[in-house]
Amino acid sequence: MPLPRPIIDAALTLRQITRAAWLLPLLVLAACSSQPPAPSAPSPTASERMQPMEWQALPGWRDDHVIAAWSAFIASCPQLAKQSRWTSVCTDAKHVDPLDERDITRFFETRFQPYRLTNDDGSTTGTITGYYEPILHGARDRHGPYQTPLYRFPNAWQAAPQRVRAAQRTLLESGALRGQELVWVDDPVEAAFLQIQGSGRVRLDDGGTMRVAFAGSNNQPFRSFNRALIERGEIDASQATLAGVRAWAKRHPQRVEEMLTVNPRMVFFRELDSNHSATQGPIGALGVPLTSERSLAVDPSRIPLGAPVFLSTTQPLSKEPLQRLMVAQDTGSAIKGTVRADFYWGHGDAAGERAGRMKQDGRLWVLMPK
Repeated sequence: MPLPRPIIDAALTLRQITRAAWLLPLLVLAACSSQPPAPSAPSPTASERMQPMEWQALPGWRDDHVIAAWSAFIASCPQLAKQSRWTSVCTDAKHVDPLDERDITRFFETRFQPYRLTNDDGSTTGTITGYYEPILHGARDRHGPYQTPLYRFPNAWQAAPQRVRAAQRTLLESGALRGQELVWVDDPVEAAFLQIQGSGRVRLDDGGTMRVAFAGSNNQPFRSFNRALIERGEIDASQATLAGVRAWAKRHPQRVEEMLTVNPRMVFFRELDSNHSATQGPIGALGVPLTSERSLAVDPSRIPLGAPVFLSTTQPLSKEPLQRLMVAQDTGSAIKGTVRADFYWGHGDAAGERAGRMKQDGRLWVLMPK
């Protein structure tokens, strides 16, 4: 998936700062020591990051309703089957009863080996965040309340060098993108969240729905306007959600533009063709529609796209277990590392609230064909 998201990126930044603060006393002591510094441990190999496990080691495996994950796995098979390791597994999956939970469970336990994932530092716990598909209101032509544009990727940038693409958002919005408007929406805050999520739906004033997907960016780093509002004392951490930022914007409409320009990154969109059903989720990095609460965004250098992944974490801002079979179908620029994933919650405001509040510890097991 594509992009990384305000609360996710803000959390990562804070985590990096905390880690740096923790390391500082150690660095000072090392500088004062007469002993030479110890050599750093080598990064683990791929085999060391994946430890084979028995099925009973997966907490909650037998309690999961795997039928819900089966359709997501089957959707991945056209891409997976192109790889020899997955061909026979995906062929045999066609003979599994999609409504028989015992049959599905037996198929996974017979044909797959679970591997516990381990981070480079040897830990088995990582951060699980959430994302969603926003729903906006808009029109194909600018009129009435529809005054905020979503832009196409500029035609002139198709063959342009990276330095040309790396223009600041404020410069682009000053008129350089005139004529590249894809659709006009009625809320700049919603448009900003859409840019962070990378895909969404726009309910048009003529009764139709436009599906938009990531088409490129201006190659600028993301800066969280949520984090900026917290740093300025405008909101507290519990309000750093879509609803919280909406409420702030309603109280300070004259300052919305100032708040949004904190982030220099701009995302461009393309319209998905009409063959993409309104009932399907957005298209993930694997090239298939995402499934609500069963699709994960992962680091594809650590977890193969399309692979089933068992997740053990907790519900957002809760200790209630969230343990279920997922499928790695998306990526994101903030999703880096082995035990690191983004949980796709679905579309709309309710999904957005859960996604925005999710930053939980979790563990992952990837299932690979035997």
